Amino acid sequence: MTVVEAKAWHQLNENELAQKLGTDARKGLSPEDAAARLQSCGLNELAEKQGESPLKLLLNQFKDFMVLVLAGATIISGLLGEMLDALTIIAIIVLNGVLGFYQEYRAERSLKALKALSAPSAKVIRGGSLEIVPASHLVPGDLVALESGDRVPADLRLIECNHCTIEEAALTGESVPVAKVAGALSAAELPLGDRKNCGYLGTMVTRGTAKGVVTMTGMETEMGKIADLIQQTEEAETPLQKRLEQLGKILIGLALALTVVVVLAGILHGQPLYGMFLAGVSLAVAAIPEGLPAIVTIALALGVQRMIKRRAIVRKLPSVETLGCASVICSDKTGTLTQNKMTVTRLWMGGRTVEVSGEGYEPSGQFLEQGRPVDGKGDSALKRLTQVAALCNNAELQEQQASDEPRRRKPAKEEEQVLPSRWDVKGDPTEGALLVLAAKSGVSRRSIDSLYSRVAEFPFDAERKRMSVVVSHQGGRLLCTKGAPDLLIERCSYILWDGNVVPFTGTLRGKVLQANEEMAGDALRVLGFAYRDLKSVEPCESDEQAEKGLVFVGLAGMIDPPRREVFDAVVKTRQAGIKTVMITGDHRTTAEAIARQLGILPKDGRAISGAELSVMDDAQLDKVADDVFVYARVSPEHKLRIVQALQRKGHVVAMTGDGVNDAPAVKAADIGIAMGITGTDVTKEASAFVLADDNFASIVSAVEEGRGIYENIRKFIRYLLASNVGEILTMFIAMMLAMPLPLIPIQILWVNLVTDGLPAMALGVDQAESDLMRHPPRSAKESIFSRRLGWKIISRGILIGLCTLAAFAVALGGMTGDGATLVHAQTVAFATLVLAQLIHVFDCRSSRSIFHRRFFENKFLVLAVLSSLLLLLAVLYVEPLQPIFKTVPLSLRDWALVFVAAGIPTFAMGIGSVWGSSRRRRRSNRVSYGASSARPVVR
Repeated sequence: MTVVEAKAWHQLNENELAQKLGTDARKGLSPEDAAARLQSCGLNELAEKQGESPLKLLLNQFKDFMVLVLAGATIISGLLGEMLDALTIIAIIVLNGVLGFYQEYRAERSLKALKALSAPSAKVIRGGSLEIVPASHLVPGDLVALESGDRVPADLRLIECNHCTIEEAALTGESVPVAKVAGALSAAELPLGDRKNCGYLGTMVTRGTAKGVVTMTGMETEMGKIADLIQQTEEAETPLQKRLEQLGKILIGLALALTVVVVLAGILHGQPLYGMFLAGVSLAVAAIPEGLPAIVTIALALGVQRMIKRRAIVRKLPSVETLGCASVICSDKTGTLTQNKMTVTRLWMGGRTVEVSGEGYEPSGQFLEQGRPVDGKGDSALKRLTQVAALCNNAELQEQQASDEPRRRKPAKEEEQVLPSRWDVKGDPTEGALLVLAAKSGVSRRSIDSLYSRVAEFPFDAERKRMSVVVSHQGGRLLCTKGAPDLLIERCSYILWDGNVVPFTGTLRGKVLQANEEMAGDALRVLGFAYRDLKSVEPCESDEQAEKGLVFVGLAGMIDPPRREVFDAVVKTRQAGIKTVMITGDHRTTAEAIARQLGILPKDGRAISGAELSVMDDAQLDKVADDVFVYARVSPEHKLRIVQALQRKGHVVAMTGDGVNDAPAVKAADIGIAMGITGTDVTKEASAFVLADDNFASIVSAVEEGRGIYENIRKFIRYLLASNVGEILTMFIAMMLAMPLPLIPIQILWVNLVTDGLPAMALGVDQAESDLMRHPPRSAKESIFSRRLGWKIISRGILIGLCTLAAFAVALGGMTGDGATLVHAQTVAFATLVLAQLIHVFDCRSSRSIFHRRFFENKFLVLAVLSSLLLLLAVLYVEPLQPIFKTVPLSLRDWALVFVAAGIPTFAMGIGSVWGSSRRRRRSNRVSYGASSARPVVR
């Protein structure tokens, strides 16, 4: 038999299904047929792509262009006798290689985690006999039996259902278990979540029993398609990685070119060949930013620690910076934007609307009618509704024991909002919400069970769409029913109105249906409630006997409410120029309502469904991608297409997810974010971040942290390159003017090691500027030199070089005796260059000028600069070091020259910046004043 092709299995009836698959819908396949098909179709397993060996992964880390250049710098440093510099570079290369290997090795475990969701065994009927076989041995046509607690072992077309519900959230994003049916469905195109007569590999049976015929196995299943998407999806290189590679090549090319020019100029002006060669090589080593990878790694690692405090766990270091330039956040609805706790928020009884306050499963809240409190125990209609809700219920409301640790210490402000609730629900979330409603009115499950005992239950059925229980009490028997309002009212002959039981007239029925439509229009899931007192002799063995002549009580509207802190987080993202997109498996009406409440969906924003998305090609999707804020009822393929469409539009996309269905899109996104509480292992392994609290607000905090880290990297680059430009220009101009060498090779290497070390690292942990989240995200194509960074580097570098050379010239011209004069002048130039760089490092903290930040705010930077100054003084005044570095002690007059020359590059530019800002501000004020005079503001 050939592999069965994918068909619209949900449209086939039992006979058509058996004929198509060549099986018996009652006895299943014969053992012989099953064995033959296993040979033809292969094992029911998810195939795994052959990955690279760990050794090859490790070696790949050292192929980067920058790493190869650093290796060359190591050799040169060793030949010059600078072993400390060489060992430092080697340590940097090894550290980055090991970190890169670890990240790649962990990232490719996604498929292994996915395979763990496959059922290890399955109950299958072959030849009319029930037997347990390894799930991997299932074949198309097998008849599988399911019961509560089983994991579905393959894709099935269900042919028998007995109150069966299956949890499919990991695959479809549906927030509640799906009630399954056995009959054929007529619609040709249905999303996975609406194929209620099908079961899918890896999902979980939560209630009832069922039988189904295997339609697809292995990689042909819906889960297999996701596995294939994960394998085919390439992880995007982060903007930081792209920028650093680009930067490295530019710097190395310029440094080598200028170094060659300096060496040739020196030789042409009579400098000795060997001395100029050593000076040129030293200059090249100093110009190559070997400290860049180390500082980036340290900045990212420290950012990771700060993010953990903000409830975001980082799995891949480069993604920290990428998150800072996110322009779109694609977020799941359930559990991320909402609490993932169904909550009754509105009641309708006898023409009255009552709002219910309180959050989650906490059994505390108020009943408010037109803003006035309603007594839950004194109001007869409310009391009856909550009584029915508690009795017609199989869930349990449990109070969790809080750990001692939170009680011993007062949590930080940001931690208070993420501590787990003390209350939880065991059972169906909808029934749990009704128990919480009853508890708010003073009706607890314990008290109700002490007064009533259950006699019979007629479970919820997808066709009946209602549930009933019969309970006995001292006064007799009571039937309680809940279900879909439009179907429930057909069973009702009376209604509770103004505290009295009155006939259920057509007018009153119309009012109930109108209230149901209004609540449903607000994205509430609506249930109706009814009851009937049963006579002691009245038969109620079947639902048809019991569910008639009921008294309609009222309606309850429930929803998974938005998290309180998410609204402020959405506002913050909007101010930061970041678009928030909701992608959910829930229905469009519910998704739109939540999106409007949170401010995600603007008035002119679009919302589209998975069905609409299916008929769009990529070009059509690209055309509307920027206008769509809500995608509802989507499949795994849809999520991947949405992410890719946004990326084609030039966006840096952050994608959140928890289920298996989210894993391909999470992996394809620029920043994949998994849920830590509800997320599956598959999604976590495919992600770059894991949210410890499943909270959208934590994503926004991480974005802020990521932006700060990138700005710190820019500060370091600005400092490093301006310093290097100053060093190169000092040598270059001196050679062009036929002057002696201002710096000897060992002094150049010392400057490179000391001033590019601790101060640069301290910049990597600098505090962010206060307006960081009031700027739009940078473009993924933005050069690292954008926003005038290139100008700042060149202008400060030129000034540092000119001032150093000027100090050298002044010292050279003010002394007599060639040898002593040159050594003294070189010492002055050396001290000027070091001090100019140490002053300049404070200027690099602000995008404006040195005067815009508090001097002692970054204590690490102050300590680093003081350490570098002490090392400079040691080289100048410790006698054993003077012959090594060719230095002499400087006088007070020399230090005056050094301080003036070193301060000019930073303070002159700072004063100019302040003056320019003041002029722009005055000009802006004049324009504003004129505008306000011409047109007064109406308040």
